[in-house]
Amino acid sequence: MGGSSFRSSSSRSSNSRHRTSTSYYDTSYRISRSSCSTSSEVKIGLLECCIGIITIFAICLWLGRYYADGVDTSVLKLQVGLLGTARSLQKDLNQIAETADTSSPKGFRYILQETILSVLQHPDYCISGYSSVEVTKGVKECEKQFNKLSMEERVKFNEETLINYNNIRKKQSVTTHEKVFNGVSNKYIVVTIIVAASGVHELPPIKSSELLKTALQKLASIPSNNILAAEVLWTPQKDDDSLSEQEMHEDYPLLHLLLDDEQMHKTVAPSNRV
Repeated sequence: MGGSSFRSSSSRSSNSRHRTSTSYYDTSYRISRSSCSTSSEVKIGLLECCIGIITIFAICLWLGRYYADGVDTSVLKLQVGLLGTARSLQKDLNQIAETADTSSPKGFRYILQETILSVLQHPDYCISGYSSVEVTKGVKECEKQFNKLSMEERVKFNEETLINYNNIRKKQSVTTHEKVFNGVSNKYIVVTIIVAASGVHELPPIKSSELLKTALQKLASIPSNNILAAEVLWTPQKDDDSLSEQEMHEDYPLLHLLLDDEQMHKTVAPSNRV
């Protein structure tokens, strides 16, 4: 579940810019109509017209630089491995996916906060974690990296049984064969959170429960107006299934077992930033 406000996948931001441009043109039009009364008014009108055109040009130039390579953006990924007995977590995620508005940055932040809250409420089930951050220049590169990470995760699924992306919803049942197989041999759940945001952000490497908590809180604190896209993926989706140990090791080799306090005292955890 999730959504994106990138220009290539959403018309909301482009419509907003169009309305801004229209308001400037309307101002110029009203000035030109009233400029025929006196020569001084003509000069003032022409001056204001020029200012309006320059302003429009400056805004277009700023938007071009913003979407090309002018600003720092970050793509953050956080994965959590949990024991398969965390059934209520699966139920929570299913409910969020079925009810959330995934068409706006506020909706993206709601998904993040609710998902993170649910994970934080299951600390005893969290056994492993992984985080990564890539700082990119410009929204185009950010979108490319976000889509790359999203696709890398989605191809690990045999099928997607519950989808809510940009408010496009899809739900289908799991086959009987899968239910029987999973019910016998599966033991784990993996939750993946991917966020694209403007600005430079950092996550700690996930080596302990405390660092996992810190990373989750950092993701939850990103302001909604900075979030460009967000996606939450979890497997398996059904609350009576979980992932086998072999499948988790094969599909999620970067997950690290969470160390206890005594082991953590022997290590130093620098910030994870590329």
